[in-house]
Amino acid sequence: MSLPNLEVIEESNDYIVVNKAAGYISEKNPYENNTMEDQVFAHLVKRKSKPYIGVIHRLDRVTSGVLIFAKKKKVLVAFNELFSSRKVQKTYLAIVKDKPAKDTGVLVNFLVKNNLEKRADIVAVKSKQSLDCNLNYKLMAKNDFGYLLEVKPKTGRFHQIRAQLAHLGVPIIGDEKYGSDQTYFPLSVGLHAWKLTYQIEGSKETKTFVASLPNNKFWNFDI
Repeated sequence: MSLPNLEVIEESNDYIVVNKAAGYISEKNPYENNTMEDQVFAHLVKRKSKPYIGVIHRLDRVTSGVLIFAKKKKVLVAFNELFSSRKVQKTYLAIVKDKPAKDTGVLVNFLVKNNLEKRADIVAVKSKQSLDCNLNYKLMAKNDFGYLLEVKPKTGRFHQIRAQLAHLGVPIIGDEKYGSDQTYFPLSVGLHAWKLTYQIEGSKETKTFVASLPNNKFWNFDI
């Protein structure tokens, strides 16, 4: 994969927020030289010879959307605290081929990480290996390719949205690992990290970053 043009959503002295393209992994990796972290470094090094880059959170390779990197160690620590204390609300958009039975819903499941197959399995009963996972979803729009769902996870489990929607009977388009039979783009599924909101420290105000939708025919929705 060649390096795309980095889409910067917002940049300050403390952080840089980018719209991650699907197909790229978030964090630097010895086996790949064009991760999102590499792309951010290439952007920052133009102005500073040794920029600091702190990886605050990650998105799956196949997922696009809002991704934040810290430009200072103390900012990394502060954001890590926000994420670990669940003071960050992520809002995703997912395209599914079939319409869910209900237009809105709350999904609560037990999830087990399947390391062998690099996937998450939804299981019927709680166990020592399982983690609880829950999310809210809402039907937003429809086009020729499927239905657009707004998804707000309340927990941050591995492949949670992909596994829970598949368990509901509506796998995300292109997500063959979770049962989709619909053709999509290579190394990509119809899942986009649309918004990320957190409360500003010492204030009642919130800050929201928004990533524009992928620029392809699948994402042509009126929202």
